[in-house]
Amino acid sequence: MALNIEGLLDAVVSHAMASGHFERVNQHEPENAPGDGLTCAVWANRITPLRSSGLVTVTALVAFNVRIFSHMFDPPDAIDPTVIAAVDALCGAYSGDFTLGGLLRHVDLLGAHGQPLDVRAGYLQQDGTRYRVMDIALPCIVNDLWTEAP
Repeated sequence: MALNIEGLLDAVVSHAMASGHFERVNQHEPENAPGDGLTCAVWANRITPLRSSGLVTVTALVAFNVRIFSHMFDPPDAIDPTVIAAVDALCGAYSGDFTLGGLLRHVDLLGAHGQPLDVRAGYLQQDGTRYRVMDIALPCIVNDLWTEAP
């Protein structure tokens, strides 16, 4: 069985698009300023085999970064509430559909296999534009990604 990172990426992107909070949702870390309005970018961060794998197949942690961008040109008192509302919607979706439609064992909300779901706030300067960002570390536990064979 081959890793279908595109299917997992599509599921994470679909949750973001379905939230209704974003002007655009990218399936990559943008190299250029993402533009006006609230933007979400999703990309794979790491893939790690887990000790809970069986004798025939390998289970893995597939960790995604989900970054939410907001222009710093918006009224300052509106920036964090807007970004936090989007983060809340996404974290609620990951908790409520923690198998991403059956594609994985679960989102590792509490960190049973390492880092739990985590949100960090910060700022990013890109192409001369300053953004308020919140990064969601999204750890996904996926059963039977690869087949072990002699």
